[in-house]
Amino acid sequence: MSAHWSWDRAFEALPVLLEGFKITLIATVLGFLISVVLGLVIALIRQAAPRWVSVPVRAVSEFIRLTPLVVQLLFVYYTFTGLSPLQIGVAVLGIHYSTYMAEVYRAGIEAVPVGQWEAARALSIAPTRTWRAIILPQAIRRVVPALGNYAVSMFKDTPFLFAITVVEMVTAAQQFGARHFQYLEPLTLAGVIFLLASYPTSLLIRRLERRLAR
Repeated sequence: MSAHWSWDRAFEALPVLLEGFKITLIATVLGFLISVVLGLVIALIRQAAPRWVSVPVRAVSEFIRLTPLVVQLLFVYYTFTGLSPLQIGVAVLGIHYSTYMAEVYRAGIEAVPVGQWEAARALSIAPTRTWRAIILPQAIRRVVPALGNYAVSMFKDTPFLFAITVVEMVTAAQQFGARHFQYLEPLTLAGVIFLLASYPTSLLIRRLERRLAR
């Protein structure tokens, strides 16, 4: 096993890594969509539902948020054997991150000035319309950059899917290295691809944050 860089081996590994990157991207996009929708539902339940509903939802949410992602992946993988590993990975990523998204949404909702609520009540606007037309548009605008940051975090957590046999990019790199007894090129390229995907996204989120802060 050589520790010297080989461009031939790197070019041989690249198609394999890009195939794994597609799985990484699918898991991230679908998991993110689940998390932003479910996170909003959890936040609304905790803010507006009766205590007999909000308290159990909060307990379950805290349990999911405070237990390791990899443990959740393995538990669901061995419990729901009828689902494919990728389906499980997407669902668990989405549900796990929805608990973080819920906290972000709650912070955005609580940041809406109290006067907005009082004005809506003074105008006899129905609670559902108050939420839909006044509170949520302001809250979501405030939290978009934070949601974007969690999307990047989810993207970087996709290598945990190796625990349930999903061949995402890092697992593809490891498998290539095992076949060729050379890990330098595939793992380096995997890191570079992560960087090339994450860094522009981080810059975009930072720019969006500055724009929304005006």
